[in-house]
Amino acid sequence: MITLAADSVAELFAGAVGVARNGQLVSPRGMATREVLDVGIRLTKPRARLLLAPPARIPNAAFAVAETVWILSGSDDPWIYDFNGQLAQYADDGVLRGAYGPRLRRWGGSVDQIRRVVELLTADPDSRRALIQLYDPARDAAGHRDVPCTLGFQFNLRNGRLDMATSMRGQDVWIGLPYDLFFYTTLHELMAGWLGAELGDYRHHVGSLHIYERDMEAAEAVTSFTSLPEMPELTTDWDGFDDRLAHVQAGEPTGHAGWDAMGATLQSYRLWKQGQRDEARRIAESITGPLHTSMAAWYAKLSPPPHDGSAGSAHRCGEVTRL
Repeated sequence: MITLAADSVAELFAGAVGVARNGQLVSPRGMATREVLDVGIRLTKPRARLLLAPPARIPNAAFAVAETVWILSGSDDPWIYDFNGQLAQYADDGVLRGAYGPRLRRWGGSVDQIRRVVELLTADPDSRRALIQLYDPARDAAGHRDVPCTLGFQFNLRNGRLDMATSMRGQDVWIGLPYDLFFYTTLHELMAGWLGAELGDYRHHVGSLHIYERDMEAAEAVTSFTSLPEMPELTTDWDGFDDRLAHVQAGEPTGHAGWDAMGATLQSYRLWKQGQRDEARRIAESITGPLHTSMAAWYAKLSPPPHDGSAGSAHRCGEVTRL
């Protein structure tokens, strides 16, 4: 097993790209891919979750925020396409059948797995049963276009410190990893807050860490990365959490500095998509923390913006569309 450890997602990304580039050549579904099996990742500062590796890899921070809010709110609504229209190609009848949100917050239509983990660890802090399941063989063998890459999460509360472990069947390191780790570490931070625990290490196990041959040339151009500071704290009370997410989605103030930065990021990018570029940049300039730096880099990448208004890259695991 190959193991990577670092203080930031940027460092992990650089290491994971190097590992994947030297992987075995395979072709699942006819797509030439470099693959390494059985890879472990450990992130010691989960709030250092933003990647910036210019000029080759500048993720769209607005999509990272939007996807995180979309999942945490339990949604599979199509508003996410406003931030990444390419995701629609993986939908069946307009719906991403593998969307994590409903599985996370309404498994079987009724089980809020986040609440269940909080209740379980509150009652039994040493429990080994604090699990969230995402992959559902009963649904995911049905042949829909979108099948979850993530199998599930486990939370271990030990000595007042919460560690989180994610299990993935496959991870596209170039496109998917920066966005996935943004969401996973946000969930980790929130869970620690709801339990009154210190934020521990984030661990990530991948059955198949891979990079597509079509991304190899860009990956070879990564010679350095920018170490962005940790994001502002996002811990918040459970009561009113869903209302706070709704305000963030709408780009409205919440009274919480960390979540206000997230909401302003979404509002800025909406304005950019509407052609109000000066106002979008003005709002981005006002954002607190590393989201400001990330959005400035994204807008610089988009100038002049693509003619189709593309919001970023789709990363639905097995099939990846280009940025």
